[in-house]
Amino acid sequence: MLDNSQAQVAALVALLHQPGARWTEIATEVLAEGSALAVLCRHLGAAETLFAEDPVRDALKAARTELQAWAADGIGVHSLFDEAYPARLRDIHQMPPIVFTRGTLAEDRRTVAVVGTRKPTDHGVGIAETCATALAESGITVVSGLAAGIDTAAHTAALRAGGRTVAVIGTGVNRHYPAANRVLQNQIVKDGLVLSQFWPDAPPGKHTFPMRNAVMSGYAAATVVVEAAYRSGARMQARLALQHGRPVVLADSLLQHDWAREYASRPGVHVVSTANELVATVDLIVRQIPDSPQALEGLPRLVDL
Repeated sequence: MLDNSQAQVAALVALLHQPGARWTEIATEVLAEGSALAVLCRHLGAAETLFAEDPVRDALKAARTELQAWAADGIGVHSLFDEAYPARLRDIHQMPPIVFTRGTLAEDRRTVAVVGTRKPTDHGVGIAETCATALAESGITVVSGLAAGIDTAAHTAALRAGGRTVAVIGTGVNRHYPAANRVLQNQIVKDGLVLSQFWPDAPPGKHTFPMRNAVMSGYAAATVVVEAAYRSGARMQARLALQHGRPVVLADSLLQHDWAREYASRPGVHVVSTANELVATVDLIVRQIPDSPQALEGLPRLVDL
């Protein structure tokens, strides 16, 4: 049983700030111990007398100051101690010990990620918009990564349809990347949620986007891949989703790629050729989510992909 106190959250933040800290290992250690404070004391050691230098006390003080600053700035901080921590993330090996948010955190049981290349064809953009619109109109949260191209099309279509969308980003929540999506990101904060596993001011990096894809896959109940080359985050997310036991839906245009044909043969992968088929497939997936709300009423019919 984890102790959800401010001291525990501060201890977790202090642990994650330690030089060379591996966040996944920290999460595993804290879960095994049941206490971030106990792990911090073991890592740093506590003073033997009240007036001696105390690295634990100093680390906790710095962490509390940081937590207060984040709260004052309107940043949500959700640790693995928090009941509001996204429940589906607890199922994945890459579970971040802490996530930062701007916007409205919700249960988001019915969620589908729509992902694809940063340089899509017009046809790919149309698929993403059609899919995101149908999902949003059916009360399903559209998740994507706020990148240029397919991600932007999915977020924008979901907002236009009056639905909820969640952006899982590869920078801190105080950053706008790409810069061209600043307005879109601010709109998502207003009407949905921006979520990051990185410190609020963290810049983009080559390692941050694969990590983002793992969390996006974990957050969503399923992933729809619209267009993706072999070396792409969308293809990586499809692989991660399968590792996480999440269904994957591939547009049939992807079958020109060897990786997509290989994935298509795996259990849990669905290949669709029309928007009607895509929506029906996602409908079936969402209906099978454990502990989900009542079954959907039936999604709107759409044009061919």
